[in-house]
Amino acid sequence: MKKEIQIFDYANVIMNALKTGVLLTTKVDDKVNSMTISWGMLGIEWGKTIFKVFVRENRFTRHQLEKNPEFTINVPFGEFDKRILGVCGTKSGGLSDKIKKLNLTLESPNSVSVPAIKEFPLTLECRIIYKQKQDKDEIQEENRNKFYPQNVESSFHGANRDFHTAYYGEIISAYIIQ
Repeated sequence: MKKEIQIFDYANVIMNALKTGVLLTTKVDDKVNSMTISWGMLGIEWGKTIFKVFVRENRFTRHQLEKNPEFTINVPFGEFDKRILGVCGTKSGGLSDKIKKLNLTLESPNSVSVPAIKEFPLTLECRIIYKQKQDKDEIQEENRNKFYPQNVESSFHGANRDFHTAYYGEIISAYIIQ
């Protein structure tokens, strides 16, 4: 069962959870993948409610988003297994099935093709309406050095040489799985 929510009633919950991590879930064909993210923005653009995510160029998730312009944001709501954020933030979905490894429960979506995750029940279903690659020359030098060290390989799960693409997802549906 799902309880529909007004997204801005939960803005503080979402943004506070983002500080430690939420899941960005994608799906192409039968391959569902979740990645831990801690960068994101909730707001309004072009008169639409948007959740903007940032995904590094070399990530499997980015390749998924390029093939299917829909995603879900899955937010912990109450107690949860912290291992989920650890595994989803350090393992590549291209090399392993994180959903199976963590025994996560997929829930049917309302309006997009990407499932929700029962263990992270506050769900935003999103459809990409715009994307933009970061321009490295426009990033302040201090941030460029800290978040994009050019001597760190792309395969490293933390700060590395790869820049991000920003994906603007229109929030199509928002709910809490009960």
